[in-house]
Amino acid sequence: MIIAIDGPAAAGKGTLARRLAAHFGYPHLDTGALYRAVARRLLEAGRAPDDAAAAVAAAEALSSDELASPRLRDEEVGRATSVLAAIPAVRAALLAFQRRFAATPPGAVLDGRDIGTVVCPEAEVKVFLVADAAERARRRAKELQDRGVPAIEARILQDIQERDARDSGRSTAPLSQAEDAFVLDTTQLDPEAAFRAVLAHIASRAR
Repeated sequence: MIIAIDGPAAAGKGTLARRLAAHFGYPHLDTGALYRAVARRLLEAGRAPDDAAAAVAAAEALSSDELASPRLRDEEVGRATSVLAAIPAVRAALLAFQRRFAATPPGAVLDGRDIGTVVCPEAEVKVFLVADAAERARRRAKELQDRGVPAIEARILQDIQERDARDSGRSTAPLSQAEDAFVLDTTQLDPEAAFRAVLAHIASRAR
């Protein structure tokens, strides 16, 4: 079974995906980490995130070992990620990696922006998370502060709104809800409640 979790930044995708993966005993792939790792490579090389040639080269050279770097959660990396993720050739370079991961038995959980619509449109379970932008900014600020990283919530909110606009407006694989996705608003839900809601949805489909 392939479980696709989509939604905007800080809606709770990663936390939910990890819980589901542990529950079902499936591997988990944070597909956003692939793009963040490419962004990190570019920034460390002093290249702009809209440098298509450099971005594609970084994507093609990416190794799975780079996905665990704590630097991937930095605000600067997040902003650069949203820019380079709109480059069609970068998405094409990373698509095969994601599909191979999803196709490995017995199943997988993937979270991102276009899993249910582009990467795995055949996924048995598709979930689309949404949440108020201000609440998402609060969550991201707390996440950074808990890691000892200074964070200004108003600036994070602005970044989130700009990323939402870029992610939804790009011509290639935009952030969008699959027609058959289960939509869950997590604004007022804690991680446990969101997890239970999705488990109930999966159970209802199995009946």
